[in-house]
Amino acid sequence: MNRTHVNCTVNGDDVDFLAADGISLLDALRDELGLTGSKEGCGTGDCGACSILIDGKLNCSCLVLAPEAEGAEIVTVEGIADGDHLHPLQQTFLEGAALQCGICTPGFLVAAKALLDTNPDPTETEIRYALAGNLCRCTGYDKIIRSVQEAAVQLREVAK
Repeated sequence: MNRTHVNCTVNGDDVDFLAADGISLLDALRDELGLTGSKEGCGTGDCGACSILIDGKLNCSCLVLAPEAEGAEIVTVEGIADGDHLHPLQQTFLEGAALQCGICTPGFLVAAKALLDTNPDPTETEIRYALAGNLCRCTGYDKIIRSVQEAAVQLREVAK
């Protein structure tokens, strides 16, 4: 089995690892780097549980081969918080009961962050559209949408 040396930035840290040519970035993040926040829900890019940011763009890590991460800047759900201080999205998800089993939560958080990074004042429709690639079977979507709306308000207040 061929292995490729991959050097990239993950959650602000320079990392390097060896990855089998056919291994997904999701598996490399979990198995090689110990970042288990991203989940494999479907393995086909349909559920969004493995969502990460690659160079600022939302991607399903189950669809990206690990060697493709060479030189990239990656953000996983673990990289959203500031040390022990939760990101407003994480806090509003907790306070708004926008999570239950937790499988989909990391993907929703990363997708919501991608939205709020580019659109700090999204409409409900824009939020729903931005999160359409993420599936939840436990909470429904209303609590998730309200949590993203509240986080957007908090982030705008901090930016003032």
